[in-house]
Amino acid sequence: MSMSPMRIDRRSLLALAGTALAAGSVRAQTPKKVAALFAGRIDDRGFMQAGYDGLKLAEARLGVSVAFRQGVQPKPEELTAALRELAAAGPDLVIAHGGQNNAAAKAVAAEFPAVRFVVTQGNVTGPNLASYEVLQEQSAFLAGMLAALTTRTGVVGHMSGIRVTPGLKGRAAYAAGVAHADPKVMLLTNFSGNQDDNALSEKIARAMIAKDAQVIFTMLNAGRNGVIAACRELGVKQIGNVGDWTAIAPDVFIASAFADSGRALFDAVADFTAGKFAAGEVKHLGLQTPEAVRLVMAPSVPVEIRGRIEAAASSIIAGSLKVPVEWTGAEFPTPV
Repeated sequence: MSMSPMRIDRRSLLALAGTALAAGSVRAQTPKKVAALFAGRIDDRGFMQAGYDGLKLAEARLGVSVAFRQGVQPKPEELTAALRELAAAGPDLVIAHGGQNNAAAKAVAAEFPAVRFVVTQGNVTGPNLASYEVLQEQSAFLAGMLAALTTRTGVVGHMSGIRVTPGLKGRAAYAAGVAHADPKVMLLTNFSGNQDDNALSEKIARAMIAKDAQVIFTMLNAGRNGVIAACRELGVKQIGNVGDWTAIAPDVFIASAFADSGRALFDAVADFTAGKFAAGEVKHLGLQTPEAVRLVMAPSVPVEIRGRIEAAASSIIAGSLKVPVEWTGAEFPTPV
């Protein structure tokens, strides 16, 4: 006996409705896809690792699906090609970690209007492009003050690698902090062109120490280890950046200009998943967010110096002390 056409239609409609509801539920539960580019190694114990840690935190806390590329050379054509490859895979959000990606992200974002793009420590924007910047210059200014107040020779150093905007701003702030604390202190500053070369960084550190640098502020990634070796052997103190280096090598570091760039990456993903993507904006995190930016000082820092640093930090937060982000002057030459 055959069933009536009406009954078949009702059952089919119910089945189709159930299938549609199930499909909708699956779609609702499908995690957002986030792809990240790291122009360096994610185990560099510096800027790149901080960004990778922020990506993994977003995966754990925000339930996003993540993919990444690391080890790309910070050359415009290679960064552009890597970002284009990541975007072509169809993620919802692409994050380029580091200001060296500014131009590449601007170009590739225009090619993929349906994908959202973020540059951390960047300053570029667009209809589908935002920048998130941790104001590392604020902790760098405090690092400069500390270096000037603790050097016994009247000479301090600064070392970095690639001339990207955040690094240049950090150097300018450090120099301003030195001058703010003691304008008589001499600053030796160098950009070597490489964030990760330990042999090169050790050579530069030794050259600075030979010129009486007593405290050296390193804005390096994997290449920081070369400076640590030189400072440890020659009895010179160091100030780190990004993470807390006083906990990693307490015999060498008197402080660390903590600036967690991974927090910028995490916040970008959090805003995106919450439907608050800041297209066309540059968002900032500074000393008012101590979990992102602060100067960590070793217990050996005298109480009176610590007090001066903390007072300056309060003034920066209040807006009564401005941190310069431009500097001009002679640079310390990279040894041949």
